[in-house]
Amino acid sequence: MPEAPSDTSARGLLARFYQAMIDKSADDLADLYAPDAVHEFPFAMPGLPPRLNGREEVRASYRAMWGATPAKVEEIRDVTTYDTTDPGVLVSRHVTACTLPDGSAFAVPGLLIMRTRDGLLAHVADYMDTGSTPRA
Repeated sequence: MPEAPSDTSARGLLARFYQAMIDKSADDLADLYAPDAVHEFPFAMPGLPPRLNGREEVRASYRAMWGATPAKVEEIRDVTTYDTTDPGVLVSRHVTACTLPDGSAFAVPGLLIMRTRDGLLAHVADYMDTGSTPRA
């Protein structure tokens, strides 16, 4: 069930996070983050930063990353979300299904660990199978 755009629960933020990925909207994504948030990529690909510090760095980095790739996110599928004992923390497994302009498709399995604070993302650990992404 899609969350309302104003839903600032951890699950609501997750739904909006996934929608921003589908839309390739760096602004929509960054607006989910606290000004001092941290977004980490523990399995970062070469050439990409392992850590983004603050909302504006998230905005600028995603704008650059998404602008540099011709891949289109078709859907986020196979989503399994796990609640924790802390209502502001959740874990979500997913597969990002993408296509390239030539029609070829690929899928990237991933896992997010999100910590929220005051209705915004405070910390995101973004684990993705970087080996499954095509090299440009």
